[in-house]
Amino acid sequence: MKMTERIVTAVVGAVRTLEGGGFPVRRPFPTPQLMQVDPFLLLDHLGPVTWGPGEGIGAPDHPHRGFETVTYLLSGGFQHKDSAGHAGQLGPGDVQWMTAGAGVVHSELPSDEFMRDGGVMHGFQIWVNLPARDKMMKPRYQEIPAARIPQATSTDGKVKVRVIAGQSLGKSAVIETRTPIMFLHFTIQPGGGVFQMVPADHTAIAYVIDGTLRAGFTARPVKEGQMAHFGAGTAVRLTAHASSAANFLLLTGVPLNEPIARHGPFVMNTREEIEQAFSDFQAGKMGKIAADTD
Repeated sequence: MKMTERIVTAVVGAVRTLEGGGFPVRRPFPTPQLMQVDPFLLLDHLGPVTWGPGEGIGAPDHPHRGFETVTYLLSGGFQHKDSAGHAGQLGPGDVQWMTAGAGVVHSELPSDEFMRDGGVMHGFQIWVNLPARDKMMKPRYQEIPAARIPQATSTDGKVKVRVIAGQSLGKSAVIETRTPIMFLHFTIQPGGGVFQMVPADHTAIAYVIDGTLRAGFTARPVKEGQMAHFGAGTAVRLTAHASSAANFLLLTGVPLNEPIARHGPFVMNTREEIEQAFSDFQAGKMGKIAADTD
């Protein structure tokens, strides 16, 4: 198959807002101008924000149905609990992949250690849509510590990647996703670059954490807090400026091309399914988080 380079079709800036209990985030989507990038429903850049002891903010008990939530922490500490009986701790470099499916109630709060000591909280939350056939599947939870996430370095040493989902530089992810996606965290040193293959049927976006990325064969600059949306093709060219590094996420995925009905924490295919989700939650059918016994 002939290889074709993707060009950048748009550069989108993130909107600053508050999420959960008041956590500051930068959000390129959803916004009134861009509701989703199929199959991705939400991209939130959490912080970075510095909190003193006892000041940390998270997201108390709340429900989800019909999609997957992905939390990727760069610094700080979170603790997760849900109504399916899952519980875990999230530290720097760790990934939590929760498939809400038919419905789950969960919380993501600063860890006890973070609340005691304070520090910098920084990371991402991403929502990945589920196809209609999987929206009512049994909820599941995957927790991948930083040490298990494959990493690779280019031969010249200028490109490093953490392979959270998909493949890059000869490494494959350990996580299982219901919707075929790639989730790659690149750090490119000044003057470095990578030519990343992307399946032709995937949409592709790159979000810059810090520095300036030069995206596509036109080397279009994408700055901190901006997201590049790529057009059709089978590969993307990603480079850093000669005098500065680029730190960014590359997300790609197969579009579901299905109707989307969303309201608050629920994402389904029809308005009737959304109404049923609220009814089921209010009736307690999504369960509740068990109280601590210690």
